[in-house]
Amino acid sequence: RITGHRKYNGAMSDFNQRIISEFRANEGKVGGGFNGAPMVLLTTTGAKSGKRYTTPLVYLPEDDRMFIFASFAGAPTNPAWYHNILANPRVTIEVGADSYEADATVLTGDERDRVFAAQVTVMPGFADYQSKTSRVIPVVELSKVS
Repeated sequence: RITGHRKYNGAMSDFNQRIISEFRANEGKVGGGFNGAPMVLLTTTGAKSGKRYTTPLVYLPEDDRMFIFASFAGAPTNPAWYHNILANPRVTIEVGADSYEADATVLTGDERDRVFAAQVTVMPGFADYQSKTSRVIPVVELSKVS
């Protein structure tokens, strides 16, 4: 039984809930360490539970494309939302005051590497996340469902 993990998840959940509330109250704008960062709320369907979970994430916009990163701050495992999109790739996205359905696609190879490098250029902290873990941080494209 790992009590520290449970404590971390509880603290992270409270932190995320504050960001979600601030995001929704301010049409997608949040302050603190995320001030000015492009933020999205990603709502996934639980792989096992079938419940809906919302996670605030920074994203990388590129032309009409949007990318998110399963960095989990460099933790040794992927975040829960990543496992959820593998099982259920149809997600709900909130960006600014807009909300829509999207399909999540995991990038691989050169395209994954190119997009991750672009994110590191914009937010160098992502290089730190990658250096903290032996896993390759997944990059996910979110495509609006028409």
